[in-house]
Amino acid sequence: MATPSSPAHPAASARSGAGGGLGRLVPRTLFSRVTLIIVVGLAIAQLLTFASIRYERDMAMRELMMIGIERDIASSVALLDRLPAAERAGWLERLERRNYRFVLGGVAEGVDPTSRLSQQFATDIVDAIRPFQIIKVGQVTQPPEGLQIQVRLTDGASVVIHAMRVGMPMSRWVIWVLVIQLLVLAACAWFAVRLVTRPLADLAAAADDLGPDLKAQTLTEDGPTEVAHAARAFNAMQQRIGGYMSERVKILAAISHDLQTPITRMRLRTDLMDDAHDRDKFRQDLDEMNSLVREGVTYARTLHGATEPALRMDADALLESMVADYEDAGKRVQLEGRVGAPIVGRPNALRRIVMNLVDNALIFGSDVRLRVQAGDGQLAIAVVDNGPGIPPDELDAVLKPFYRVESSRNRSTGGTGLGLAIAHQLAMAMGAELALRNRPEGGLEARLTLPTRPAASN
Repeated sequence: MATPSSPAHPAASARSGAGGGLGRLVPRTLFSRVTLIIVVGLAIAQLLTFASIRYERDMAMRELMMIGIERDIASSVALLDRLPAAERAGWLERLERRNYRFVLGGVAEGVDPTSRLSQQFATDIVDAIRPFQIIKVGQVTQPPEGLQIQVRLTDGASVVIHAMRVGMPMSRWVIWVLVIQLLVLAACAWFAVRLVTRPLADLAAAADDLGPDLKAQTLTEDGPTEVAHAARAFNAMQQRIGGYMSERVKILAAISHDLQTPITRMRLRTDLMDDAHDRDKFRQDLDEMNSLVREGVTYARTLHGATEPALRMDADALLESMVADYEDAGKRVQLEGRVGAPIVGRPNALRRIVMNLVDNALIFGSDVRLRVQAGDGQLAIAVVDNGPGIPPDELDAVLKPFYRVESSRNRSTGGTGLGLAIAHQLAMAMGAELALRNRPEGGLEARLTLPTRPAASN
């Protein structure tokens, strides 16, 4: 059976290429990729701006706070020094603030300040308190990076200053404003990218619809200048291709019509020949010529389009009747599997495809099986045989018209080279896929996979 293997689908190759690692996290569509890049870029820029502003604000507020706290602590120490010793305890609560307090007596705890900010904090306070004597400066763990500064007053009494740096609070509304900004940026980016990529998606969809039938829907020629120009170019290209194909079909039809008359005359003249052997040979050549003309026109019409409407059909009855026709002709074809329910499809095109595949299998194999498998919205019909197979490097070429493998150059076994080409074109016109492969146990398998939808019950 001279059948080709279907080339790997590009989408499958793309999925396998991005199958591992970070490739699975990368979106596949241009719309998703551009949106992700713009949104992430704007979000990073916005967050960097927010971080920079907050850092600058914290630095400025820290400077203001440090200047204020130095003067306040120095003023409080001076006040305690001037008060009588008996009245100092009553003033401690009045002098206490959120970031510092005073304790009479005792000893400062902790170690020397270690961090740069703590050292700077301690230095500023010590410089502001002078000329009072500083006995010890210690850093404690609670509160974090807190300081204890022991100061000796004029009368010899000891005061321990408990000071700590307090972070600048941030209003909650600032965070909400940042979140709203990010959402607005994401929405604007989504809309902008959709505005740019939607015409590309429409163009790709129209190109996909422009199959063998050459009857894709015309694109609307509006929008931005570049988009409208691309739509006009695509519509013009579609019309030119359709005109070329229509002219090709007309030429082939005219040639076939004109050849019918001389072929008929030549067939009549063969009846007048005396030599029976030459007469049979000549008639055989004329039959082959006539068959080649008919199949050439059929192939051209499959290129021009599948005009057959989709109908409700019983696929099981169709396949059983085909198998019965082969049995009546003395050719054994075994049917395996069932569809199980009526479907919507194109019965004539399906019959022609299956017949071409089965006829091809019968030429090269003695055990031909028609295997049917339905499910998941698809119908798979596989024609398998036990033939010799074909070289792998010729699997792609056999779908081309008028191509026959080297082992079947003889027309009596190789045919016209149009059977598989017609089946392939009809399959594409139906939105189906014709995949062919060498079987490990020998022979070839031609698998037709077409999408189906259940027929509505009456």
